[in-house]
Amino acid sequence: MAKSASFGVLHLGIAFSVTYVLTGSLSAAGAVMLVEPLVNTVAHYFFDRWWGHPGLKARWARWRGQPEAAAAS
Repeated sequence: MAKSASFGVLHLGIAFSVTYVLTGSLSAAGAVMLVEPLVNTVAHYFFDRWWGHPGLKARWARWRGQPEAAAAS
């Protein structure tokens, strides 16, 4: 948990710093620092749902030339 929390703080610092360097605006940097992680969290939720979808797994198995039964395991 400590590693995840420290990475989260690092992420916020990087988002703030990069935006501030690019724009020179403290308010823009603060807004990006707060909004970007929230958008990423929502996107990650939907990405995880899509990634685990059985249809995607079957297509991936066909593309790799594997039988679908093996891909389900």
